[in-house]
Amino acid sequence: MTGFEALMWRVEVDPRMRSTVVIVETLDREPDWDRFVAATEWASRVVPRFRERIVTPFLGTGTPHWALDHDFDLHYHLRHLRLPDGAGTDGLFTFAEQVAMTPLDPSRPLWEATLVGGLPDGGAALLFKLSHVLSDGMGLAQLLAGLHSRTREPTTDKPQPPAPTGEAPNLSQELARQVRSDLGLVGGAARGLLGMAASLVRPDRAVRDALGYVVSARRVLSPPPAPPLPVLAHRSPSWRFRTLDVPFADLRAAGKAAGGSINDTYLASLLGAFRRYSARQGDPLPPERLMPVTLPVSVRREEHEAGGNHFAPARLSAPVGIVDPAARIVDVRRRMKAALAEPALESVEVVTPWLARLPGSVITGLGAGAATGANDLQASNIPGLQGDIYLAGARIVRSYPFAPLPGCAAMIAMLTHGPTCCVAANLDAASITDLPGFEQDLADGFDEVLALGRP
Repeated sequence: MTGFEALMWRVEVDPRMRSTVVIVETLDREPDWDRFVAATEWASRVVPRFRERIVTPFLGTGTPHWALDHDFDLHYHLRHLRLPDGAGTDGLFTFAEQVAMTPLDPSRPLWEATLVGGLPDGGAALLFKLSHVLSDGMGLAQLLAGLHSRTREPTTDKPQPPAPTGEAPNLSQELARQVRSDLGLVGGAARGLLGMAASLVRPDRAVRDALGYVVSARRVLSPPPAPPLPVLAHRSPSWRFRTLDVPFADLRAAGKAAGGSINDTYLASLLGAFRRYSARQGDPLPPERLMPVTLPVSVRREEHEAGGNHFAPARLSAPVGIVDPAARIVDVRRRMKAALAEPALESVEVVTPWLARLPGSVITGLGAGAATGANDLQASNIPGLQGDIYLAGARIVRSYPFAPLPGCAAMIAMLTHGPTCCVAANLDAASITDLPGFEQDLADGFDEVLALGRP
C-alpha cells in the first residue's frame, strides 16, 4: 500500500472522509446471475487485490498493508435484488446513495457488487462499490476489465489462473515485514531527495531551484487560495447523486472552438453550473470571483501494476464568475497549464508515507482533511469504455462513476462511454440544498458551453 492510500485509509475515522466509490452501470437487460457470479469469481483470481484485505500494523503504528483474506467468501460480496414496482431510475439512484453511505466492512476485501433488476423496459443495473484505497479511476477501469466482455456470448477459451494462496503470517513475520517497510520508506525518501538533487544541474542555481521546489510543494499540498462560496459553506456525511449525459462530440467541438481541451471544457461547464446556482441562492458572483477546485492528475506509469492509486492533485483557483463560456475555457486552460507545470506536482508521494504511519485520530487532528475540505469542488475526467461492452450477456448502456466526497461540497466525475460523457455528481446534501435547481443548473452550464461548437 502506498503512503497516499494508507493516508486515505487512516482518515476514515472521520465519517465525512470515507473514500467509498460507487459505479452504477445501467444495462439493457438483466444479466444471467450464474454467469455473473462465475465472471466475478474469475476476476478475483486474475486480480488478487479483490481477495485481499487491509491489515493494520502491529500496535497500530506504521503503514497498513494488503494481505490475502484467507476467509474470502464471494457469497458475501455479491448481492441480487429487484427494485419495487414503479421505482424506476430515480429509485435506482436513491438506492445507490444509501449503498454509498453505508461503510464497507474493514475486516474483508473492500468491495461489494449488487445486481439490481426491475428497471423500466426489462433493464437492470450493476452497483459496484469499493474503497478508493483500492484504486483510482484509471486503475478501476483496469480492474473492471475482468468483469466486462466484448460479446454477449460467454468466452470459453479464456485462461483460468489458480486462486491466490499463501499462509497467514505470524507475529515475528509481521514485525519483519514492518521493518522492511520502514527501511523502504527511508530508502524511497532518500531516492526522492537524490533525484531532486540530480535535477539541480547548475550548482550556482541549486539554492534557487531548491527554494522553488519548496514553494511549489507548498502550493501543491495546500488548499487553493480562493475563498469558498458562501452558499456551499455547510458540510455533512449525507450524499446525493445526480447524473447528466453529454454528447462527447459536442463537448469536443466546443473545446476546439474555444481553444481548449475536453478537460478544460468540462471544468468550464461545471463552473457555469456553480455560478448559476450561487446567483439563484441570492449571491450573484462578480466576474473576477474564483472558487477552490481540485482535479486529480494521473501520474500512472507503465511499470505500475493494475489498480492502485497513482495521481497527484492539481489545485486551482477557478474562474467561476466569468459569464462568457469561451473566455472561461481560456482562463481554465491557462490555470490548468500552470497547475500541471508545478515542479512539485508529485510531492504528495513524498509527504504522505510519513503521515500515514500515524493513527487516524492524530492525522485528522493535524488537519489532514483541510486540503480537501476547503474545496468547493473536486472534479475528475476518466477515460471510459469504447464500443459495445457487456456484462454476463447484458449490454452496458451507461456507466456513472460516483466518487467520494472528502469533505468538499461536490465531487463530480465524468466517464466517457462510447459517444456519451456520463457525468456523475456526488453532492453534499447540506451544501447543495436545492437539488432539483442544481440539476437544472448543471444542464444549463453544459448547454451554454456546448453552444460554442454548434453552427
